[in-house]
Amino acid sequence: MPAKSLPGHALSGSIAAPGDKSVSHRALILAALASGESRITGLLESADVLATARAVAALGAGVHRDGEGWRVVGTNGRFRSPDRALDLGNSGTGVRLLMGAVAGTGATADFTGDASLSSRPMARVLDPLTAMGADCTSTGGRLPVRITGGPLRPVDWSPEIASAQVKSAILLAALGAQGETIVREPAPTRDHTERMLPLFGGRVETDGLAVRLSGPQALIGTRIDVPGDPSSAAFALVAGLIVPGSAVTLTGVIANPARDGLYRVLERMGAKLTRTPGRAMAGEETVDLSVETSALRGVDLEADIAPSMIDEYPILAVAAAFAGGQSRFRGLAELRAKESDRLAGTAALLAANGVAARIEGDDLIVSGLGPAGVPGGGKVVTHGDHRLAMAGLVMGCAAREAVRIDDAAMIATSYPGFIDDMRALGAQIECENRETA
Repeated sequence: MPAKSLPGHALSGSIAAPGDKSVSHRALILAALASGESRITGLLESADVLATARAVAALGAGVHRDGEGWRVVGTNGRFRSPDRALDLGNSGTGVRLLMGAVAGTGATADFTGDASLSSRPMARVLDPLTAMGADCTSTGGRLPVRITGGPLRPVDWSPEIASAQVKSAILLAALGAQGETIVREPAPTRDHTERMLPLFGGRVETDGLAVRLSGPQALIGTRIDVPGDPSSAAFALVAGLIVPGSAVTLTGVIANPARDGLYRVLERMGAKLTRTPGRAMAGEETVDLSVETSALRGVDLEADIAPSMIDEYPILAVAAAFAGGQSRFRGLAELRAKESDRLAGTAALLAANGVAARIEGDDLIVSGLGPAGVPGGGKVVTHGDHRLAMAGLVMGCAAREAVRIDDAAMIATSYPGFIDDMRALGAQIECENRETA
């Protein structure tokens, strides 16, 4: 479904940030591993998360949607072996975390996904699970994958690449291992699993970059209120910064230091951004974020900030296009292993709309054209990547000419209400057949 965004209207208003995708996946998986019933409100009902919901149901959990949210009746750590492959669609988080959970319960499961997910590397998860004693077979380190779990032994694992998905997969497997498992991260990553486990009665310790979990552990059902997703909130916020005359607020956004890199960077670029503390949800602090149109300047970013904003680089690159001067974003190798080669896709998005951008090694360099200098008028090839699609549509709200994207359908994998929310703020986004993504 092609779509386009047109310039010309200031954006204003307040919208609730959609439920956090990372927290939503973890809430479903931990509830499925627990004993008793868990209640989940604010779950992101995106294609990715719903794929995880179907998968945990196939593994034996009772999963029900009602007027108050979601109810999950757990398996007490005893997943059953499903009679068909678990299809996780486009969800890298869902498939990698479930691989760890399945390994820890001793079940056998086959994992598959769409063409994009099937091209992504899985060895980074399969290697530690194999070291723990799980039987893992794959297709050249990619999907389809079969895992037969337990009994598992603990590991002391040092991932080569900082990845919250790898860390979380190991920790979930460690719930079913005998003894202490340690994950030693090369750099800080999202710690949602560590924050949520204690809500289910789990015990986990963090000492600097080392995370320790002693198993086996039994989890108990609880209530989880899912906070807003900073990666999704980023699109409307950047739009508020670059569209003239705009003032936008996103409410209930996670304030986790492992997720707020984009906002720290935008402030360095000169963004007028206000953070108002909110209530705690799912073990996370939250904030309301307000921005208004700002004169941004280019920035030279260090590589070690990347894990705290790895999903936000496409929309940050759009902000950099409207900034004065050059920006350089360092250490983006991980972007090559996302839903697409997101590094190449981001550079192509900019180039298609008249912004000079180049890749040097693992760095992206953007030559900003200032607040009114981005020509637009191009067509973005999204490669099935929802973040490239949303970034392209945000660019069109502030460029001199409309920006088109080849497909908006995959936006539903992470933010099904994106186009409706942007229209509510005043954006002009048009889809074929007058459908929203």
